[in-house]
Amino acid sequence: MAGANSTVVYATGAIIGNMLASRPALATMPISVFVIGMAMTTLPVGVMTRRYGRRVTFLFGNLCGVTVGLLAALALVIQSFTLFCFAMLFGGAYAAVVLTFRFAAAECVRPPDRARALSTVMAGGVFAGVLGPQLVTATMNLGAPHTYVVTYLASAGVAVLSALVLQGVKFEHQPQISRRTVGRPIAEILWQPRFMVAMLCGVVSYMMMNFMMTSAPLAMELCGMSRVHANYGIEMHVVAMYAPSFFTGRLISRFGAPNVTLAGLALTALAAITGMSGMTLNHFWRALVLLGVGWNFGFLGASALVLTCHTPEDRPRVQSINDFVVFGAMVIGSFVSGGLLTAFGWTLVSGLILPPIVLATMGILWLQWSRHSLARQT
Repeated sequence: MAGANSTVVYATGAIIGNMLASRPALATMPISVFVIGMAMTTLPVGVMTRRYGRRVTFLFGNLCGVTVGLLAALALVIQSFTLFCFAMLFGGAYAAVVLTFRFAAAECVRPPDRARALSTVMAGGVFAGVLGPQLVTATMNLGAPHTYVVTYLASAGVAVLSALVLQGVKFEHQPQISRRTVGRPIAEILWQPRFMVAMLCGVVSYMMMNFMMTSAPLAMELCGMSRVHANYGIEMHVVAMYAPSFFTGRLISRFGAPNVTLAGLALTALAAITGMSGMTLNHFWRALVLLGVGWNFGFLGASALVLTCHTPEDRPRVQSINDFVVFGAMVIGSFVSGGLLTAFGWTLVSGLILPPIVLATMGILWLQWSRHSLARQT
């Protein structure tokens, strides 16, 4: 239910931006602001989690989910692009909190089961991938002449339902960390080779997925395809993002996080090649599905690597730093994707994904080579 909010934003943000903005190049600005909200919230969420616990942080996220729905609906009624973008800040904050669910789940189990717990919770995104686009399709014209108003009111209602579910979540069985406990220095944490590579892979997996997905609905509309087809494409994409989570954890346990991350990077590259090869409906849908599966393997593999880079005392700081870097980098992709799409077209947007993929792949291969070299020396 919490993930449905982000799905609604991704399915409609660029289209609404194109409706309200003064220039086509600003069409993806709402999603860019959404990502800024994610980046801005990650470090405060880490502090909030350390001081008040996971449950309070989760409910703060739900409050942001209600706020984005109400403000976005008002913006559509008064046709205010500025207010709609402001609402997206709260949407990004909600998304940032929701993504901490994966780390919270991993903290509830023994270390050997953490990758499976992390991926199992992310599997909830399958239902978000269906609920969000179906919510858009069912409600987008109910508030005529104000398209999508009812959609965002409904997303606020879903955030309330999510809060009701979270009322039953308890974390008392987890060991409490004293506020006076001092972990390792930030510099020492950041300069771990494994952590640096994990962040790089997380950045590339999420940034490139967001870069391509953000512009896909608008690109489909510019190609003359219906909004229903664009919604369905996003639905398939989000389901593809989360459906592999039912077994990604097992793959990580069996083959290791670096190998699963490599597979994700390869699938993302294949999505880019598919996008470059044509602009038919099938090309868009296939690229979005490959992009979703690639994100799942790449992002969950990188997240599993992060879990090996911190002690219990460092946990909230390391996780929030990782997410801050990942979401902060996403801002760049979100800001430039709309302008590149309108100026140069979908083929270039797809092709620009490949160089960062190569860089992240080199990082993983270097990490594995370093580990094998150390093993031979000992």
